[in-house]
Amino acid sequence: MPKTKRFQKISLTQTKKKGLGGKQQLVEDIRSCVEKYSHLYLFSVQNMRSNKLKSIRNEWKDSRFFLGKNRVIAIALGRSKESECRENLHEISKRLKGQCGIVFTDKTKEEVTKYFQKHIESDYARSGNNATETVILQPGPLEQFPFNMEPYLRQLGLPTSLQRGVVTLLKEHTVCKEGNVLTPEEARLLKLLCIHMAEFKVTVEAVWQKDGTFEEIGHGGLLVAQDDANETESENEDME
Repeated sequence: MPKTKRFQKISLTQTKKKGLGGKQQLVEDIRSCVEKYSHLYLFSVQNMRSNKLKSIRNEWKDSRFFLGKNRVIAIALGRSKESECRENLHEISKRLKGQCGIVFTDKTKEEVTKYFQKHIESDYARSGNNATETVILQPGPLEQFPFNMEPYLRQLGLPTSLQRGVVTLLKEHTVCKEGNVLTPEEARLLKLLCIHMAEFKVTVEAVWQKDGTFEEIGHGGLLVAQDDANETESENEDME
């Protein structure tokens, strides 16, 4: 009989990392988009969910999204007035902080802001999020759960037992309290109870246009680019 390949060991040393080459390609792709598209939007993401962001990408197939490597994106655009590849792009670079990204598109500011203002989806909270409400369960049958889940519910902190094959809550139990930081167990319980306490939301923070105009949308005003005396960090370090 032929030898099965199902359990063959694979050496991880054979895997290839993107490394410097991948970062250089990213820089080239971004600079190419600067020349191709009329607008660049900086956006922040609240409660990042990959599947939801993927659906947005699919709807915006005529645009290009970049996120997850803020320092490399900043290098591509230019961190200072002297190094920027187009006028005022360093204003975008110095705002690349936290969970954010950029999108290149030919859509107008009105189209983009209107789309994202409406595109808000509720989702399950994760551990570390703050509870938006207090959830208290009353004693009695929990018929939404199959009998074989009872041990797992007890592991999550619910005082339950099986009574005639039905998962039953023995006493009143507070799952979470409004304003408190959710623990991993509380977050799992809320998901099992189908209670949403998070919102996936994309907020447009700023826009840059090909003529060099920069606008910080959050403050509703046009800004004049200024030299940033703090941008003295070596760019080569981030490309290693």
